[in-house]
Amino acid sequence: MSDKPKILCFAGSLRKDSLNKKLARLCRELAQEAGAEATFIDLKDFDLPIYDGDYEQANGLPEDAKKLKKILKEHQGFLIASPEYNSAISGALKNAIDWTSRPESGEKSLECFTGKVAGLLAASPGQLGGLRGLVSVRIILGNIGVIVVPDQIAISQANEAFESDGSLKDSKKQETVKRIVTRVIEVTRALMPAGVTK
Repeated sequence: MSDKPKILCFAGSLRKDSLNKKLARLCRELAQEAGAEATFIDLKDFDLPIYDGDYEQANGLPEDAKKLKKILKEHQGFLIASPEYNSAISGALKNAIDWTSRPESGEKSLECFTGKVAGLLAASPGQLGGLRGLVSVRIILGNIGVIVVPDQIAISQANEAFESDGSLKDSKKQETVKRIVTRVIEVTRALMPAGVTK
């Protein structure tokens, strides 16, 4: 069995050329370099209707919600690059959390979130870099049992921040992202049973 932490990297945006997807992909590369087994997913690949309790009661969880839950369960840590929509979490990310937080038969409550470790990042063309949106993401994740590391970064003027290879032009910002990635891996590894990954 591998003792490498499994880290899932994704963005809270559906847009094809999302700056936050670029940031999440950078996280994956840095996590792999730091010795983790890192995966990038695109929330746009999961067809999730707006959460509706009546729909859930009549139909159960959508198949893509089940697929996303399975992926979340298979990873011990998350690196989430979240855009800021009207000073808060994006609808896409909130909806994904809402669906995947719903228990199915035989599951523990919040099984794919409780005890997991997360690092938060944001990228925006604006001056605050999406900082205000991370507040709501941190609160929501904390309330569903995720251990969110204190370190975070919000990259302003992000439309001009990336090199063609996906790295950040500003070496200090690149190092901050690397530090967040490393911290998530360290905490995840510390919480893992010896020699075991899920």
